Amino acid sequence: MWNRILLLVLVASIWACKGTKEENTIPVDNFFRTQDKAYYHVSPDGKSLSYLKLQDKKLDLFVENIETGVINQLTHLNEKSISFYFWTSNNELIYYTEDESKERKSDLFVVSKDGKTQKQLSANEKTRVRVIEDQLIDDKYIIVASNKRDSTVFDVYRLNVRTGKMDIAAKNPGNVTEWVTDNKGILKIAVASDGVNETLLYRENESLPFKPVITNNFETTLQPVAFSENEKDVLFAISNVNRDKNALVALDLKSGKEKKVLFANDTLNVVDAKYSKAKKKMIFVTCESWKKEKYYLDDSTQVKYAAIDKLLPNTEWRIMDKDKNDNVFVIRTYTDKNPGSYYVYVSSQNKLKKLADINPSINEKDMSEMKPISYKSRDGLTINGYLTLPNGKKPTNLPVVVLPHSGPGGRNTWGYNADVQFLANRGYAVLQVNYRGSSGYGKSFYAAGFKQWSDKIQEDVNDGVKWLIQKKIANPKKVAIYGNGLGGFIALNCLYKNPDIYNCGGSNSGVISLFSYLTTIPPFLKSNLQMYYEIFGNPETDTDYTRFASPVFHADRFKAPVFIAQNPKDPRVNVAQGVQFVKELKKRNVPVTYIEKEEGPNPVLRQQGRTALYKALEGFLQENLDKK
Repeated sequence: MWNRILLLVLVASIWACKGTKEENTIPVDNFFRTQDKAYYHVSPDGKSLSYLKLQDKKLDLFVENIETGVINQLTHLNEKSISFYFWTSNNELIYYTEDESKERKSDLFVVSKDGKTQKQLSANEKTRVRVIEDQLIDDKYIIVASNKRDSTVFDVYRLNVRTGKMDIAAKNPGNVTEWVTDNKGILKIAVASDGVNETLLYRENESLPFKPVITNNFETTLQPVAFSENEKDVLFAISNVNRDKNALVALDLKSGKEKKVLFANDTLNVVDAKYSKAKKKMIFVTCESWKKEKYYLDDSTQVKYAAIDKLLPNTEWRIMDKDKNDNVFVIRTYTDKNPGSYYVYVSSQNKLKKLADINPSINEKDMSEMKPISYKSRDGLTINGYLTLPNGKKPTNLPVVVLPHSGPGGRNTWGYNADVQFLANRGYAVLQVNYRGSSGYGKSFYAAGFKQWSDKIQEDVNDGVKWLIQKKIANPKKVAIYGNGLGGFIALNCLYKNPDIYNCGGSNSGVISLFSYLTTIPPFLKSNLQMYYEIFGNPETDTDYTRFASPVFHADRFKAPVFIAQNPKDPRVNVAQGVQFVKELKKRNVPVTYIEKEEGPNPVLRQQGRTALYKALEGFLQENLDKK
């Protein structure tokens, strides 16, 4: 009898273990779930809160009274989806919708916060609109940029939100890539580019012509932040002019010289800076090394934000929006293991109210820690990145998925990453590499990646895998590489060139030909074409290199299994070329998993596309890593 009881206990234990394993495998949909509520904004007076809410498979616009909780639904969309919206006064919002066609036909509306009055400002436009100044001027104008006159450039317009009429405020001569207004909505700065060099132009008022102030190579950052309201002709800007790392400076717009350095550090890179219109001063900068950190320039702001720290312990938080008096804030939290939540914070009351979880399906206890790493490349550069190890497994002899980020520029950052956590949950160690050419590590490191897309950039990634193997973390017989965009380009090149390192690899909407990539640059980015040539090479003068660097021309060298995903509606992807590439691989008996998934502004279709993508990727990795 005791033997029988023991047998029953043993069977129960086995089944309990099996159940635990299944429970620990989190469904794909849970990682990539569409947010029910998102894009929160607060009205200028701090009395109302707006957001987009998933309603009948579309995101509709809602406004809630912060004090009373009364909610109004402002839109009831059937066809087009909201791409962006904003408060333009205490009582009005403007929203912009796009359809899912390649032309991205758009409409523009102004609506009262109670939803009772609404006016359509434009219909079925094939042009794009960028908002430069969203607050009303003279109770009727906002300042926007649009390429309606010429698809290749953005002119500046005064958009009358009462009539929908757009009057041109500044005509683009063909080389202006950015326009900046002062704190009163007066257009004062233009940034012009010849593709390699950028010139900041300034005018004191709108009756005067723009005059050049300072010219820099595109490798140099000079990013306008805000105009000083206390000093005439002074601009606060993030700058690495004559330095390697970004600093916050006050720039004299008459001389083009730095008048004052507000924050600089040889080891820290400024990635953001905040100006307070209420205080009329810069209040803090954000620097990023392995994670982002605030450095305060105003004592009262530091005290105020310390109060938020106490209310949100053990979490990172960012201000997503605030009212004009710096009293009511929309805050987003996150960690590496938690996608986070939205809150509204009222400073005068020191009260925090939770609005919504970004993804309630995720339990941070089931997620894995993202740790910063660094190692030396074969030519002596320090390469930084992140390593995420699967929970419940010894950090030795693990299967690895390498995720090179897209580019140019860009970088991996610390925080919650659904791709990373999905892969870690499936039992893979995930390596993210900030290879040379990544942003955030200084001007020299960024420039070190130019025209190295088929050379040293791949070596940086490969050296990361070898470092993992030396540390005994990686199983050298179970390494995959996968990326999006230019990350997919790197992945495919690494895969066919290094059969001794990678068992399999693939790309999602990946670049497979630099020729196609450079010829599909949107018309409004054509002024940056010379910059792209500096980074990647000129396909006309560097034809041999461009061909050598493009995986589409090397189908005969692929041996390992390949995963290819494409979005047929992506204007930057040559789908026919991708299909032909897959055919060439199959002709050579290369195992290929091919999937077409649609992604667009519709959140439901976007989630369906993501689910199909990651289920296919999961199967691909199981087949080529787990079963080996």
